[in-house]
Amino acid sequence: MTYNTDTRFFEKVEEQKLEVSEIIGLVYDALKEKGYNPVNQIVGYVMSGDPTYITSYNNARSLIMKAERDEILEELLRNYIDNKLESK
Repeated sequence: MTYNTDTRFFEKVEEQKLEVSEIIGLVYDALKEKGYNPVNQIVGYVMSGDPTYITSYNNARSLIMKAERDEILEELLRNYIDNKLESK
C-alpha cells in the first residue's frame, strides 16, 4: 500500500453569521409553526437561559444559542424603542 506524502490542506467552511434580528425572526417563526406562543417562549429563554423553552424544530434551539442572551435583549429593546418611542 502506498501513501501519499503530499501535505493536505484542511479548509474550514465558514458558517454564515446571522444577525441577532434574523435569529429572533427564524426562532419566532419556528415557535409559531409548532403552535407555541413565541413571545412567552422567547421571554422564558432570555430570563432563564434554559434552551428547552425553544423548539428544536427548524434548528431554532441551536440558532438561538448562537446569540448571547444580552444581545437578544438588546435587539428587542432597540427595536421597541425605534418603533414605539422614537416614532412619537
